[in-house]
Amino acid sequence: MGVRCRIRRATPADTPRLAELERQCFSDPWSPEGLREMLTASHVIALVADLDQTVVGYAIARWAADSGEILNLAVAPGHRRTGTATGLLDALLDGLAREGVRDVYLEVRESNQAARALYQGRGFGVAGMRRAYYRYPNEDALVLRLPLDGRA
Repeated sequence: MGVRCRIRRATPADTPRLAELERQCFSDPWSPEGLREMLTASHVIALVADLDQTVVGYAIARWAADSGEILNLAVAPGHRRTGTATGLLDALLDGLAREGVRDVYLEVRESNQAARALYQGRGFGVAGMRRAYYRYPNEDALVLRLPLDGRA
C-alpha cells in the first residue's frame, strides 16, 4: 500500500492548506470561505490525511436523514497512488455509516478514470449521469451510489 498517513478530523485551521490542495487538484476549486463554511457546518464529516504534520489529502461529505453525499476528495499530486485516497474514503464511509447513512452518492467526471477506479473498487456503482455538470472544462458527471448495508 505505501506510506501510511494519520487520518484526523479537519479543523478551520486546515483551511489554507485545503484551499491550496483545491487549486492543485481541481480546475474549478472551492474558495477558502466555502471550505471554512463546510468545516464548521453540522451534518458534515471533513477529514484530512496528515503525513509528518503536513496535510496531503482531504475528504468532505455531508448527510441528511439516511442519505450521504461525498462532496470532495483530493490528494496532493506527489502523494497519489500511496493508499491515501483509499484511507480517506474508508474513514469517510465509516463515519457516514455511524451517522446512520444507508446510501452514499457522489459525482465524478466521466473522464476521471483514477477516481472512478477508486470508487468502483470500494463498491460504488453507476446510478445515473448529470449532463454538463462540470465546467472548466465542461463535462458530464457520473452519479455513483454505494449502499452501506451493515458497515457501521
